[in-house]
Amino acid sequence: SKASRTRPNSKSGLSARSINRMLSSVRTYITFLVDIDQKVPLPSSAIKMIKAPKRESQVADFKELVKLIEFPETHEKNKKIKFRNRAILELLFSTGMRISELVGLDREQISLSKDKDIADVESKIYIIGKGKKERFVYLTNRCIEYLSRYLEIRKDDLPALFIPYRGLRRSVTAQDKVRVSQNYVQSIMKKYRQLLGISIPTTPHSLRHGFATYLAEQGANPAAIQRLLGHESLQTTTRYVHASDKFASETHKKFHPLK
Repeated sequence: SKASRTRPNSKSGLSARSINRMLSSVRTYITFLVDIDQKVPLPSSAIKMIKAPKRESQVADFKELVKLIEFPETHEKNKKIKFRNRAILELLFSTGMRISELVGLDREQISLSKDKDIADVESKIYIIGKGKKERFVYLTNRCIEYLSRYLEIRKDDLPALFIPYRGLRRSVTAQDKVRVSQNYVQSIMKKYRQLLGISIPTTPHSLRHGFATYLAEQGANPAAIQRLLGHESLQTTTRYVHASDKFASETHKKFHPLK
């Protein structure tokens, strides 16, 4: 039937994830019955989840990612917001850092020379990431340029690298808390993607996936990508690298031993 062709589980018409949600609800209900001293036909531990196929995250085409990163330049009318949002997106894609790491950055972690020569800007940032894992992330010249532009127009003394300009709190005691939120960055990316007509959902985490994918397509060593992403294991890194069909085809033609 048409339904069986479009749904993962043709017998039940439900996906593995939908079934697992229902099983989880049954487990919760059985636990509740036990808590109120009611008889149950079986313990909740007897209900096992079924194995769900892993969903591979999609990564937008490289050209689409570039359009998204550059979009604040033409879309945002407020100069401060324009420069800040462009710097945020450039930094995410330049480094592959997590969104939590980005919003937690302070200005003192970015070094600019007095003459604002791009060549004198610190090209790496020290990060303490997930699980207190330490690493350096590296800035492209392009990212340095837009970070420089953004920091040039900052006239405040707030410590955060990226700050909100709407509803900015003035309390001196709360200065260390004045920074853009993860939700804000996610919302602007969603808005930009929709305005550009990019069909593939593109989030800060997608830029991290894209960073890994396109480094790999340029021939980067997987172990180096692992270090840049701050992963404990190489297996985790491989889940981030999604070779495009075009790249897979080109690689096959280039490297297959029987031409």
